Amino acid sequence: MDLQLLKELAEAKEAKRQVVVATHVDDGNSQLLFPFETDEINPLLEAAREALRRDKPTEFEDGEDKWFLNIHNPSLRMFIVGAVHIAQKLAPMAAASGYDVTVIDPRRSFGSTFRFPDVHLDDRWPDEAMDELAPDRRTAIVTLTHDAKLDDPALEAALKSDVFYIGALGSTRTNAKRHQRLTNKGFTEDDLARINGPVGLNIGAQSPAEIAISIMAEITAILRKGSTDDL
Repeated sequence: MDLQLLKELAEAKEAKRQVVVATHVDDGNSQLLFPFETDEINPLLEAAREALRRDKPTEFEDGEDKWFLNIHNPSLRMFIVGAVHIAQKLAPMAAASGYDVTVIDPRRSFGSTFRFPDVHLDDRWPDEAMDELAPDRRTAIVTLTHDAKLDDPALEAALKSDVFYIGALGSTRTNAKRHQRLTNKGFTEDDLARINGPVGLNIGAQSPAEIAISIMAEITAILRKGSTDDL
């Protein structure tokens, strides 16, 4: 790889862009691909998108052309709004799965280091926290409070971003009321379809730990497969 390409790669990683180094196996020439930053469709870009989704380098053949696709993904992040019992179970699961986890809750009696050891806590209101945290394509956002004052600002910030996952705790009835509030704020049906609510896969979960498992499973399926349609 030439020095100019290395410099461009370093800049892309510094800017936390999802980038693939595509190297032609026969001649050794390399190029940088940013497959999620273009609407162009071709086999090489689609293979690069899939490699980034799977977090895994891969080989790709297109006719007589053979490529090695080396991926450079920014770190996964998860922002959990609400320092509640489910969050206590979900945060360590997410960390073990490779996420940088932040629990956001301005209620300091909830978001204490005693209840969340070794977890990054943010005691700002969710809209203030989201402004600075700048969620991106490698971010999952989960709201767990049942309190519109806390959940809705986080969901609004999530819907205005390109995070790969948005989940909101609550019954079907609660979810319908939430949709109405967000519709009144100008969000469309397509926007609201991005919210997974009730959050988590339907595995009959009851306890906080079981609900956390269902949430983590849903996030993983959407990260790796793009949907939960075949589950």
